[in-house]
Amino acid sequence: MTPDDFRRLALALPDAVESSHMGTVDFRVGRIFATLGYPNASFGMVSLTREHQDVVVGVEPSVFRPVSGAWGLKGATLVVLAQADEPTLRGALEAAWRLKANKRQIALLEASRTLAPSLSSKGP
Repeated sequence: MTPDDFRRLALALPDAVESSHMGTVDFRVGRIFATLGYPNASFGMVSLTREHQDVVVGVEPSVFRPVSGAWGLKGATLVVLAQADEPTLRGALEAAWRLKANKRQIALLEASRTLAPSLSSKGP
């Protein structure tokens, strides 16, 4: 995946906006759920729970690693973009987004998933 892929997937989530924080690009849904370009352009970061971080790092150690220091102990998880595939990155971004989104925003995501298959199966 590339930084542009990360951006595209992050911004596809309901109400996600791009902003900046401390010299990096961030993605917010009220609060920051992901960043891009830290510690360099080869990485993204998703804000997970510590438990979820342990799972993704254990399953995909070439893709995910904890951020060093206190942020990593709180679930901040680096994504090695070159090692990630789209479904894996999408899942990590969505998990981080869900932790920061409100109930209305989560309902929008669920509704879009319910409507999308039925809309695509209808003819012209």
